[in-house]
Amino acid sequence: MLFNISHNDKKIKKTINDLVGKPFGLLENIKLRGVGSPRLLITKASQEIGLILNKNNATKHANVEIRPNGIIIGFQSQLEVYALVIPFYKLVVFKPGNLITFHIDHHFISIDTSKNVKKIKEFMNKVDNQKMKQPYEFIN
Repeated sequence: MLFNISHNDKKIKKTINDLVGKPFGLLENIKLRGVGSPRLLITKASQEIGLILNKNNATKHANVEIRPNGIIIGFQSQLEVYALVIPFYKLVVFKPGNLITFHIDHHFISIDTSKNVKKIKEFMNKVDNQKMKQPYEFIN
């Protein structure tokens, strides 16, 4: 789900916490050796996100935060801050070449991994490990 988080809205904060869990505490953050990604260069995005990003001509960057039940991809356009909230059960990741693409429903963001390859690889391993800890839901 895509949210504008520029303002401190309690309803949006509660919805995000319900979807992906509350932020990790200090001890969990230390155990995981950080829960945030390095700065990522956005190369491509779905139509709705692309329209938001193309409001200005600045370089498009994003950061990813790991939460107990999912990830939050944060990015900025002009003075507005947006969050693409993806629970692990809806997260689909493609890794073709030097790109990583995060998908949820009809939204996606592709990032370039040619810079900071080692740090991005370490971060993606953390995401994969957290996702593997989640119980699977079987549909009957």
